[in-house]
Amino acid sequence: MSLRVVVIIGPTAVGKTRLGVEVAHALGSEILSADSRQVYRGLDLGTGKDLDEYAAVDPPVPYHLIDVADPREVYSLYRYQQDCYRVLRRLAGDPRFGSGSVPLLMVGGSGLYVEAVVRDYRITDVPVDPDLRRRLERLPAATLADRLRTADAEIAARTDTTSRRRLIRGLEIATAAARGPVRTSTPPGLEIEWRCYGLKADRAVIRRRIRSRLEARLDEGLVDEVRNLLRDGLPRERLQALGLEYREIAEYLAGATTRGRMVEDLATAIGRFAKRQATWFRGMERRGTPIAWIAPGDADRILDDVTRWVDG
Repeated sequence: MSLRVVVIIGPTAVGKTRLGVEVAHALGSEILSADSRQVYRGLDLGTGKDLDEYAAVDPPVPYHLIDVADPREVYSLYRYQQDCYRVLRRLAGDPRFGSGSVPLLMVGGSGLYVEAVVRDYRITDVPVDPDLRRRLERLPAATLADRLRTADAEIAARTDTTSRRRLIRGLEIATAAARGPVRTSTPPGLEIEWRCYGLKADRAVIRRRIRSRLEARLDEGLVDEVRNLLRDGLPRERLQALGLEYREIAEYLAGATTRGRMVEDLATAIGRFAKRQATWFRGMERRGTPIAWIAPGDADRILDDVTRWVDG
């Protein structure tokens, strides 16, 4: 079996979902989400699921790998890759996609998740080690990076060294592997052709979009979303691990900051996160994944390319 898959990546707030829906609707296709937080049920506004956009067209665009996990559990990169391959194998049995005449779409901003699938990384299934994490969290990022390079150069090479969270996770995996054999992910069992498009916008434009989207989501009830998660028993410590919005708003609800300060801190932190995402995507190119950079909203470019791809 074989598939063709169009990949749309880009930093937060650049317009990936809207473009993905437009392209998928025009092709009669389906979307696989590549977002490390949209997998969790109940994390809606804070993760930007924008499910109304999938339903805004007729017929609605089907989507996969959204709302597939409880936020109390840790949904790992290993699990995402294997779940994604499972969906791809199932859809390869559909004549629309298995014939290659209609590509599927993979849309998201979690660069490591995209790269793990597109480049078929061998990933170890290693659970969280809270004691090790507590020890590592005391260390500066430079020390973490040095330790990871010493412990396992291969893991270090595919780890985002600008992210303390990724460095700690890399050391967690390297430590487990040093103790003995660990389970490793399996290949997709399919022949897959990939076409990757990156959405690129001026940094100032991204910052304005981030601020506008943040304020809109706060107006739509983002604080209440976090309050309800806490009320339903999700530990504050777990919320802090689920991303910027959940961490900052949990601090605000605990009385550690003001609403105004929380908004300013969030806008700044999300802007920095978008910059790190852009850095990761450029790294993907250096690591061997060709990316065609296009303007946000340029559905025609993708559709024209897909037509030539399928007809050629």
